Amino acid sequence: MRNGFIVAFLGFALAFFLAPQAGFAAEDHVAEAITHTKQAIEHGKMGHANVLVTHAEQALTHAEAAEKAKSNKHVAEAITHLKAAISTGKKDDASGATTHAEEALKHLEMAK
Repeated sequence: MRNGFIVAFLGFALAFFLAPQAGFAAEDHVAEAITHTKQAIEHGKMGHANVLVTHAEQALTHAEAAEKAKSNKHVAEAITHLKAAISTGKKDDASGATTHAEEALKHLEMAK
């Protein structure tokens, strides 16, 4: 009985300690996603579809990590647009990909 109490107490203590850090991790990933999305937009405006794709993929990785750490409807919407930016950029359509990246950026900024 006593061992069960100790295990339960340690479990609650660990959960209490780690819970606030999950939010910080999500915020860090959102900030990184914003940085890469801005870089993707910059290159897209210069017509560099391949570089846009590279930055959009990095932004997507961070956005998905943020969504996993803490679910957010704006991050989820940003993920949709980042995937569209990547797909469109791979078709060498820098303008269309930039439009999707700009939409992703709006949602990422709302998620902060």
